[in-house]
Amino acid sequence: MKYYLIVGEASGDLHASHLMAALKQVDDNPEFRFFGGNLMSAVGGKRVRHYRELAYMGFIPVLLHLHTIFKNMAMCKRDIVEWQPDALILVDYPGFNLDIAKYVHAKTNIPVYYYISPKIWAWKEWRIKNIKRDVDEMFSILPFEVPFFEQKHHYPIHYVGNPTAEEVRQFQDSYHETTVDFCRRHGLANKPIIALLAGSRRQEIKDNLPAMIQAASSFPDYQLVLAGAPGILSEYYKEFISGRDVAIVDNDTYSLLSHAVAAVVTSGTATLETALFRVPQVVCYETPLPKLIAFLRRHVLKVKYISLVNLIDDSEVVRELVADTFSVANIAHELSAILPGCSARDRMLEGYDRIWQKIGADSPSKSAAHIIYSLVRQ
Repeated sequence: MKYYLIVGEASGDLHASHLMAALKQVDDNPEFRFFGGNLMSAVGGKRVRHYRELAYMGFIPVLLHLHTIFKNMAMCKRDIVEWQPDALILVDYPGFNLDIAKYVHAKTNIPVYYYISPKIWAWKEWRIKNIKRDVDEMFSILPFEVPFFEQKHHYPIHYVGNPTAEEVRQFQDSYHETTVDFCRRHGLANKPIIALLAGSRRQEIKDNLPAMIQAASSFPDYQLVLAGAPGILSEYYKEFISGRDVAIVDNDTYSLLSHAVAAVVTSGTATLETALFRVPQVVCYETPLPKLIAFLRRHVLKVKYISLVNLIDDSEVVRELVADTFSVANIAHELSAILPGCSARDRMLEGYDRIWQKIGADSPSKSAAHIIYSLVRQ
């Protein structure tokens, strides 16, 4: 069977690569063509575009690159029609992917499957109309999405479990490096580690990392280690860490989290990864017009939290510093409360245990692959 996949960021590349590997286990002769990254390329198939050519975030960056975005979108539509896959598999990235779904549904008979459903429960709920019209099958990785889609909007979906939990579990089963060896391998100091996870896009790194470094630098007994994101060159980080006592570990985030005692994390998949590694964290996200964004959070957004950890548990397991609460002082204060020996740390770890119980048991890539393959064969 022929599968065309589209992802728009590093986490999508990771999840899609595992789905592709699982499809190879159920399909004797799969062909892959994709907009994706290095991990998907390692599984096999033809990469048409790297996700770095798609990953623009924020109003101004998107506006400045509209020509490139529209050019890639038009090229992607032509490529899908010319290749005629047996299935189109979209992975998150709704701004791009829902437009592709609309075109493919209207112009072809190619089935459209959405793996890792768009987070319309938080923002742009009106997109459910487009999803119902253009997406043949939806695959969810978050348990609270099932009642949102099926009960509220009467749109049946497949809940297959969470790929991040599966990926963390697989890594932990095979990783046995000591902290001493990890620090030696990366040339780090002999101090406990505070990990800094500043996001996977340049704009969010620029917005968040300076304050994260300044706040975490308040604790001289710890060393600061920045997780270099896939697709971001080390040179880009230099302007932020120059003159600062911050080390970088490139493309080895899971190893870093295995040895960190605390973390400062921007919102996103990284918050869930950090929780699954049982690393107490402060979640922060700087926004423009913070007072306006705070107002919108209270009166427009459909959810109480922004981090996946809190959303899954439906409680404030981790502290979120967003918009008007985002500041160096607040980050430092919350970080001091979760360092070893603090009671807030123990409460957070108890919350992490609940997260594992809710999402840790399934193998979503295998479940989704079996369903997709059976649907395509029909």
